[in-house]
Amino acid sequence: MPHDHLIETPRGPARVDLVSPADPARALLVLGHGAGGDVDAPDLLTLRDAALTAAVAVARVTQPYRVAGRRAPAPAGHLDEAWTAVLAVLRGRCPGVPLVVGGRSSGARVACRTAAAVGAAGVLALAFPLHPPGRPERSRAGELCTGLPTLVVNGDRDPFGVPEPGPGVRVVVRPGERHDLRGDPTGTAALVVGWLRERGWARD
Repeated sequence: MPHDHLIETPRGPARVDLVSPADPARALLVLGHGAGGDVDAPDLLTLRDAALTAAVAVARVTQPYRVAGRRAPAPAGHLDEAWTAVLAVLRGRCPGVPLVVGGRSSGARVACRTAAAVGAAGVLALAFPLHPPGRPERSRAGELCTGLPTLVVNGDRDPFGVPEPGPGVRVVVRPGERHDLRGDPTGTAALVVGWLRERGWARD
């Protein structure tokens, strides 16, 4: 697949930036972006680079609404539909390796909601938005209950809240970090790659 490739979905074209490691891939990590952000967020870029050195192929997916130039996110069902269509194509392009789905904020929610349907082996949730700021009663904790090994990395100053650990759900809280996780992207990437190695999804 070209470095920058458009994939047609029922909600319009999505853009996929897929990079493969120099050695045979141990896994495919697919990452989505936040609601108003993009796949060039510092935590996603740093994680991509770190994962590649550990023999993990990394695909960063730009949702159709962002490809079309809109900042307001599409409805959740539309996001999930487009993501699922992209994953079907990526699975065909990277067969025979475990699939780990994830992303930051809204992208993490999409990955959680669709993880079982796309046949994922695990889920990565960066800056999972537990609730809207100031609205803890509107918890989205249920979305993390995928039945799959899940790593959540949130900052302790995140106004969207910090989830609690649960069965199969590991939560790492990064001191001093807010929702953008910009303070120490290298440290965040190291945590994620360490988790991938524990699961056998990355090279030591």
